[in-house]
Amino acid sequence: MNFERHRRLRSSQAMRDLVRENTITMNDFIYPIFIKEEGDTVTEVSSMPGVYQFPLSALKKELDSIVACGIQAVILFGIPSEKDAIGTGAFHTHGIIQEATRLIKKEYPDLLVVADTCLCEFTDHGHCGIVEEERILNDESLEILVKTAISQAEAGADIIAPSNMMDGFVQAIRDGLDQANFKEIPIMSYAVKYASAFYGPFREAADGAPQFGDRKTYQMDPANRKEAFLEAKSDEGEGADFIIVKPAMSYLDIVRDIRNTTNLPVVAYNVSGEYAMVKAASQNNWIDEEKIVMEMLLSMKRAGADIIISYFAKDVANYLNKN
Repeated sequence: MNFERHRRLRSSQAMRDLVRENTITMNDFIYPIFIKEEGDTVTEVSSMPGVYQFPLSALKKELDSIVACGIQAVILFGIPSEKDAIGTGAFHTHGIIQEATRLIKKEYPDLLVVADTCLCEFTDHGHCGIVEEERILNDESLEILVKTAISQAEAGADIIAPSNMMDGFVQAIRDGLDQANFKEIPIMSYAVKYASAFYGPFREAADGAPQFGDRKTYQMDPANRKEAFLEAKSDEGEGADFIIVKPAMSYLDIVRDIRNTTNLPVVAYNVSGEYAMVKAASQNNWIDEEKIVMEMLLSMKRAGADIIISYFAKDVANYLNKN
């Protein structure tokens, strides 16, 4: 019979391992940490089992666990004790992100610290920029974001990751960092960030839900594909060193699109809603969590992601160690 024998390369585990195109290693991950300014207790996020808000006093123990897992990079989200209209806590010298960064670099100098550069967790209105009569002002917001990025770099952040989706934010932050003598600090831009329903659990974890309206005037419409090319091209031209696509699972076509159009590292953000759904299904014994998680993360690598921001990173370390 004359037909192709594709099964020859699937005949055993060793054969499948030999020809496997994509693999997951701990080098692929950036692990999110939520750090709160108020209180001394570790608080589990109810919608994200296994994810916690850590006070500074408990951060060292968590860092020990993270490093033991082989995780080499973390991204920090802060929960301040006080909020105001301009998000002062985001750029304060002794803000929660800045203090956490100093602690991390003291305890584990080689652990990469990625600082999320946004205002939503620090503003009393919960939006990612300055608000005037319920309008989010673009250019005025850039000034605050630049101050935040510089403050984070001064505290020791290795990578600045602006997630605000204001037009021109990469250029403004790049210029600000350069003028402050932080020319070597890279920018990991949330270049392609959709206005997604998958962010719900994160807003509980970071206490950053908008107090009015939504974020559809600055985050992207989930219906749009070509718009992602415009956003990524702009940010790359303005000086971005990494391009983030967020969310990941429902946007793997966009991950592939961006992979095909840039030579920069592409980062897929495996967001809170994706995490929460898997955990909920697993707790009900509806799925095999390990197999689902690994298949999901492999799909992101297959789509073209070089790096994955994921709340599953510690779980994956356990899977890989066990196997």
